[in-house]
Amino acid sequence: MAAGKEIRGKIKSVENTKKITKAMEMVAASKMRKAQERMRSARPYADKIRNIAANLGQANPEYTHAFMQTNEAKAVGFIVVTTDKGLCGGMNTNVLRAVTTKLRDAQTDGMSAQAVAIGNKGFGFLNRIGAKVVSHVTQLGDTPHLDKLIGPVKVLMDAYARGEVSAVYLCYTRFINTMKQEPMVEQLLPLSVDKMQAETRASESASGSKHGWDYIYEPDAQAVIDDLLVRYAEALVYQAVAENMASEQSARMVAMKAATDNAGSVIGELKLVYNKTRQAAITKELSEIVAGAAAV
Repeated sequence: MAAGKEIRGKIKSVENTKKITKAMEMVAASKMRKAQERMRSARPYADKIRNIAANLGQANPEYTHAFMQTNEAKAVGFIVVTTDKGLCGGMNTNVLRAVTTKLRDAQTDGMSAQAVAIGNKGFGFLNRIGAKVVSHVTQLGDTPHLDKLIGPVKVLMDAYARGEVSAVYLCYTRFINTMKQEPMVEQLLPLSVDKMQAETRASESASGSKHGWDYIYEPDAQAVIDDLLVRYAEALVYQAVAENMASEQSARMVAMKAATDNAGSVIGELKLVYNKTRQAAITKELSEIVAGAAAV
């Protein structure tokens, strides 16, 4: 019964793996609820600061912030948001594939690339492909903190303000629902007034309200717009990280559920093979006993 003992060992090993994947599925389901609540609570702030930024950009056409100016530099920047841990299906693979496509297009146009890595998986990927990583942040935990994100992201924003980068793209996974997460590559800089106004009109049409605002600036319009547009870009990055964390927990829960189901199927198949092997051994022993009795 050497083969039977080996099969029993495999069954025990798969059962232990199944316990682990089931526990990870339950933990991801618990964290997913909190991550979705955090993501949804951050959306109103992002929408409001987007509306104010669009209104300010329209109200002061005589002043153009550096984030709204177009640069002619032969370099582009990428803010790549991924997870710190694996076992979340093809989520990281999908967004990194989109980043690779965008990098290839930039190289085709004769432009170099700089990257900011948020998350351990993206940081490792960018190092493997030889991309220039100007800053990175990992081990964010289950709750994103803006103070940890501002420093690394500011490196790329300052490079754009100095005219060293022609565009900055934000790459992350957008949360659609529990079963669907969509990789996104959005242009963060330069900020487009037309795009912000279009988003504002969409939000106004959804809410059924439309207002025209006039602002009193203190101390002056330039200082207010400078500070607000920086906060606007930071809010977009924070929202992307929150969306990515919600997508991570959802993808991990689905992946661990699929792994648990597959482990159950493998256990069933191994038990069937074990029973067949055991029955064959019993039949062989009986045949030998009957043949021996007949010979006597």
